[in-house]
Amino acid sequence: MKHKVLVGTTAAAIAIMVSTSGVCEDGNTASLVALPPAAMKGTMSLEEAIAQRRSVRKFTDAPLSIEQVGRLCWAGQGITEPRRGLRASPSAGALYPIDIYVVTAEGVDQYQPDPHGLRRHLAGDMRPALRRAALNQEVLSEAPVCLVIAAVPQKLAQRYGQRSMRYCLIEAGHVAQNILLQATALGLAGVPVGAFEDAQVAEVLKFPSGTEVLYLLPIGNPRT
Repeated sequence: MKHKVLVGTTAAAIAIMVSTSGVCEDGNTASLVALPPAAMKGTMSLEEAIAQRRSVRKFTDAPLSIEQVGRLCWAGQGITEPRRGLRASPSAGALYPIDIYVVTAEGVDQYQPDPHGLRRHLAGDMRPALRRAALNQEVLSEAPVCLVIAAVPQKLAQRYGQRSMRYCLIEAGHVAQNILLQATALGLAGVPVGAFEDAQVAEVLKFPSGTEVLYLLPIGNPRT
């Protein structure tokens, strides 16, 4: 089965299909949508991005391109050292318990760091239900994209025991800040949202048992 990931509210975004296949949440085979390689140089310095980053809750209805989504995901969890599989954000023991899910009007996709792509997790617009699970915050249904940062603490348990969840929370902070700075560098904006009902968000997004929701990052073009 093939599907397209159309980022935002129109079909203008580009979807690049490859033959790699997997399984959707509903058990159907899902193709991997290859994301364009992340650019290694931008038009804004790190210092400028830090200075200009602000939390924004009002966005235009302009969709994000597949290139923009790819750069946001790469900033959070992309492979930066292919030989050892090291990623953009530091992780305890390089075990990487964090997963990034991309929620748009078309569905929910899970970011795959290797290869750099998106795999369909759920079809359909989950943003209204996500808004209800997040104390009815309008930004969750209005932003064209919401990146959900989730973790599987069990990936750390054998090595770190009771400190596993602490390390997941620390790592989520690294990931979120990378994504928000990348959004700023792209002329976008976002807001970190921590006020939500954990179990309700997990149910809306059909997360497997053992996956913990840590952060919601609505992102879009800021409304001026």
